[in-house]
Amino acid sequence: MKLATYAFDDGVRIGIVGDGSIVDSGLAEPLMDMIDAPGLERLSAVAAKGEHKPFAPERLLAPIPHPPLFLGVGLNYRDHAKEVGRDLETTSAVFSKPSNSVAAPFADVASHHTSFDYEGELGVVIGRRCYRATAAVAAGYVAGYVIVNDLSVRELLNPHSLILGKGGVGHAPFGPWLTTADEIADPHALSILTSVSGEVRQSSNTHEMHRNLWQLIAWLSQSLALEPGTIVATGSPGGTGASFEPPRWLVPGDVVRVEIAGLGAIENRVVAP
Repeated sequence: MKLATYAFDDGVRIGIVGDGSIVDSGLAEPLMDMIDAPGLERLSAVAAKGEHKPFAPERLLAPIPHPPLFLGVGLNYRDHAKEVGRDLETTSAVFSKPSNSVAAPFADVASHHTSFDYEGELGVVIGRRCYRATAAVAAGYVAGYVIVNDLSVRELLNPHSLILGKGGVGHAPFGPWLTTADEIADPHALSILTSVSGEVRQSSNTHEMHRNLWQLIAWLSQSLALEPGTIVATGSPGGTGASFEPPRWLVPGDVVRVEIAGLGAIENRVVAP
């Protein structure tokens, strides 16, 4: 299923997205409260008998508008590490994005800093409490997947204060919906494409990850309790704006589109702050 948080005419509710249509679940509770096994069964039953209504992408909100934790992993793609000349074994980083970084999948984005950069990423959504899991069982904690644009202000990135460069207001648009895990046969074989105003900048595949999803979940959960609704952005492939010479930062008028096979696409216009 493709599960959305959607602004219907009379309120925000969970929607089940079809081919150019959406089914109103009638449920106003947060999607993060419905992504355990019983909740997904309930939504599946609604999807099977619900009325399909016209679908408008601009009505989509972030699938999990208030995640309990939004984590990002730095330098987890071999092609990205190669282009910046870094050693994957010693420089992997983890950071968090504050709740006000969350933005809708088609929201406008802005920064008053000049070194505004894009990072198209696969995001994992945790479906049940995960603490001290092993890689062997980590897949069982995943409710589904989203697309993330981990927008970054490069001039503020410092190993000791990554949140300053990663935590800007609206700098974590994601979605367009939550694609449940059963729909993706192999999350480590998905093409990922990021374009800026129609020009392809990132073209890679999730098989380029250094640590795979299950290893990441196991690593993070040794120290952190990953509650239902937690988002883990799993790293960006090569081709970020910082990798060009000279760098190609985002400017007002640019449109950043991130597509991942099987998950759809998100698209964000850069506007003046």
